[in-house]
Amino acid sequence: LGDGGDGNGPAAFGEARKAYGMRLLLSVLVACFGFLTSTTRASDCLALAEGAARMMPASIRVTALQADEVDIRFVGHSTFRITTADGIVVATDYAGRAGEGPVPDVVTMNRAHASHYTTNLDPAIKHVLRGWGEDGAPAKHDLQIGDLRVRNVTTDIRYGTASRITDGNSIFIFEVNGLCIGHLGHLHHELTPGHIGWIGRLDVVMVPVDGRMTMPHANMMAVLKEVKAAVIIPMHIFGPGTLGAFLGEARKSFKVTYLEDRQLVVSPKSLPVEPTVMVMPGY
Repeated sequence: LGDGGDGNGPAAFGEARKAYGMRLLLSVLVACFGFLTSTTRASDCLALAEGAARMMPASIRVTALQADEVDIRFVGHSTFRITTADGIVVATDYAGRAGEGPVPDVVTMNRAHASHYTTNLDPAIKHVLRGWGEDGAPAKHDLQIGDLRVRNVTTDIRYGTASRITDGNSIFIFEVNGLCIGHLGHLHHELTPGHIGWIGRLDVVMVPVDGRMTMPHANMMAVLKEVKAAVIIPMHIFGPGTLGAFLGEARKSFKVTYLEDRQLVVSPKSLPVEPTVMVMPGY
């Protein structure tokens, strides 16, 4: 799948996922007990995973999606177009562009700055999920549409050293057909055990790698080691120099591979053996 990594191999990855599962269960029970009273169906991504890690390599296809597949396409900056087997379309950190195809059913947004949200919304968009709340209350989303569930976990936004907006950013989690996909948004700080508990398992994560406007690369690497996703997709890149610096850090812990297209079709069966950074072309 690529080069780099720390030599620990698939067995170590499997053991790490088991240990993570136990830690995750404790976090959920301690920090997220209120979730158990929700009227929404149970979350696959918050449940403790049983059995061995999934072992087949990820692949890119252009055929119609199978029942357990999800199509992830990089539109640019922090926007991805996610399409499920039911044909539900999501655009993340939507600022007006959602790529080719029908208008998205769902858009998620964050208010870090104008490249992550828009006030000029197409009325055909059925669900607009803002990552920030109103009147001092955090945003809270838990939406089921077709085969897709979308929920959020809020984090803080800082503007300089003296200013911090509590719950100004949301990590959005997309649960679909056995996959747990996370978009970190404009993440400005490392995650607490409470955040990890609410996020749950992530199989795929989109991560901002600018190294300055969000977090230094060392801090973002700490986040990635906590969430333990099998597929890591860089975003918020700002040029080859920034990407190269991030990949230099990433190769110490993860495999790295470059995709030929801005598209990844992934299923629970097709996740890589070892956690892998998958770089899509274009910024």
